Amino acid sequence: MNALMYNDALGKLILRLTLGGLMLLHGIAKINKPGTVDYIGNVLSDVGFPSALAYGVYVGEIIAPLMVILGVYCRIGGLVIVVNMIFAILLMHSGDIFSLTKHGGWAIELQAFYLLCGAAVMFLGSGRHAVRPD
Repeated sequence: MNALMYNDALGKLILRLTLGGLMLLHGIAKINKPGTVDYIGNVLSDVGFPSALAYGVYVGEIIAPLMVILGVYCRIGGLVIVVNMIFAILLMHSGDIFSLTKHGGWAIELQAFYLLCGAAVMFLGSGRHAVRPD
């Protein structure tokens, strides 16, 4: 029992599968509703970025989560997720950063979850249970 409770590799695997799996669902939703990327492109152009940068959402929500799930260049995948979430928070949720929901939770807790779990994966790496352990 003690060995199971102190299993860093298993903890890293659970973190990777959770972050990657949940983020990947957002990417699949973007594939199923391509108008979302057009909307993101309009928001980007409104603040002075090229609208083509919106296609980076596919990198941050499909490619990076697959890297994290599989454990292939996992730290880079975590970094890409962090950058993706910084853009998402600043572009779409900046007005909610200092807000609470009607139930008392932080208005951007989901985005913060992805951001901080991405940072954890970036610093921790893949662990032993990976296609390409680091």
